[in-house]
Amino acid sequence: MTEYVERLPVPELADVVRTVWFQRTGAAPYVQRHLPTGGVELHFPIGGRPRLLGPLTSPLLEVLPARTALVGVRFRPGAAPPLPVPLDALAGRHLDLADLWGPRADRLAAAVSLAGTPERALAVLQARLPRQATDPLVAEAVDALMPWHPVDIDSLAARLALSPSQLRRRCLHAVGVPPKVLQRTLRFQGFLALAQAGLRSAAGLAADAGYADQAHLNRECVRLTGLTPRGLLGGSVEECACGHDHSASYRPFLRDSFKNPLEGVPSLAR
Repeated sequence: MTEYVERLPVPELADVVRTVWFQRTGAAPYVQRHLPTGGVELHFPIGGRPRLLGPLTSPLLEVLPARTALVGVRFRPGAAPPLPVPLDALAGRHLDLADLWGPRADRLAAAVSLAGTPERALAVLQARLPRQATDPLVAEAVDALMPWHPVDIDSLAARLALSPSQLRRRCLHAVGVPPKVLQRTLRFQGFLALAQAGLRSAAGLAADAGYADQAHLNRECVRLTGLTPRGLLGGSVEECACGHDHSASYRPFLRDSFKNPLEGVPSLAR
């Protein structure tokens, strides 16, 4: 078993960070299944080497040693810490942060390790996290590609006064994946948010998340996670039973994604 608890970012980071978390493994090594989220992540094992997880289009497995404690930051799509290369150069990669930041990564890792508790480590990490400006057109594109907002990519490009190829290039640079891939990833994130909230039947979850049917959802889940929905969620398609606390992630996601809120969502997402 592993303890995993998410927190909302501090207000100063809310426009670029989706969630922060801490994780602690038990007496045995734990196989961590990293899933595509549309954003990049920073991982700071207490007493270990910090790493950056680039944008994913398929699952990435990592074995965490027994009794490992770490804190992490998950960025919103289109937002990232300062990096020396475009995000598409980091897609699918899990890198030593020092290879990208140099000594700054080691200094930040040392401060996080000396914090004493996971909560203090998260506070230190957020207080010292460097920021960079985001591309406003990409941010607008990401908002348009959120779940429950069906949009054609060519129409979106025209709305932004860009050609489809220009939108693709900007999205690759700032997000790490093409717009259509991001759209599919965010649709799946919408399904996960609904499942973690326990809001719908299996067929209802697929329909509400924007899939043609439950078979379509199953195919996308296997492609993005390597597991069926039932296997991913801990034995139930209707409600996540993995035992982890994802509330700080799914509640804002539902609140921000629903243009015309579904029944039951407004009170949950406040």
